[in-house]
Amino acid sequence: MRDGRFVSLSREEDPREWERLVASDDAIATQIKDGMWPVSSSSAPSIMAEMIDALELSAGMRVLEIGTGTGYNAACMAALGAEVVSVEIDREAADHARDSLRAAGHSDVVVITGNGEVGAPAHGPFDRVIATAAAHTLPHAWVKQTKAGGLIVVPWAATFRPDGPLAILKVNADATAEGRFTAPAWFMPLRGQGLPQAVLQETEERWIKAGRPDCTRYGITVTPTGQVIWLDSPDSPIDR
Repeated sequence: MRDGRFVSLSREEDPREWERLVASDDAIATQIKDGMWPVSSSSAPSIMAEMIDALELSAGMRVLEIGTGTGYNAACMAALGAEVVSVEIDREAADHARDSLRAAGHSDVVVITGNGEVGAPAHGPFDRVIATAAAHTLPHAWVKQTKAGGLIVVPWAATFRPDGPLAILKVNADATAEGRFTAPAWFMPLRGQGLPQAVLQETEERWIKAGRPDCTRYGITVTPTGQVIWLDSPDSPIDR
């Protein structure tokens, strides 16, 4: 950005600045809507590493990624030995990611153009699910497509804290999942799960009124019929 405005950067026209930006730990907007609204980005490498670490990957694990973006995150997981299936809602981004992954030697990564909230049922079940866009409602399809004992890692929308914490859930044999939130991890929302600015303001006000609880005190339980966010214990649900 420059003076609060997004500016385009071409690798061909300015390779030195391109390399500097790519090598930095900054998030990079890769798609802009209406000339001002970012709708896709490449996450900061440090948060990618944090989320991949939270997956507790082992070679041979089957991973469902929601939001392919540039394909970089999928390439990192594939380099660790994971079998990656990635779903990208934007056709142009999906096509570009396939080409980039192939050029980087990761043609075994499956990139599907479609709605990530549906998951990829024909390719499951999965050992792990990771989302690279924030959710305020976790699609139960992700739980259904994850093996019992598997993990789901997803950044959360600002519904109870203003900083969008990361959720790590463990899937149970009864098609439920439960886990806690960890460090802040701000991400663009899943398409269709954006929140109005007024909601973000209300979230901050409620959090301050509650005494600014640390994000690690919050948890979430997901069942086939819905989800509950709680504070300290599943017995203490909070209002959203």
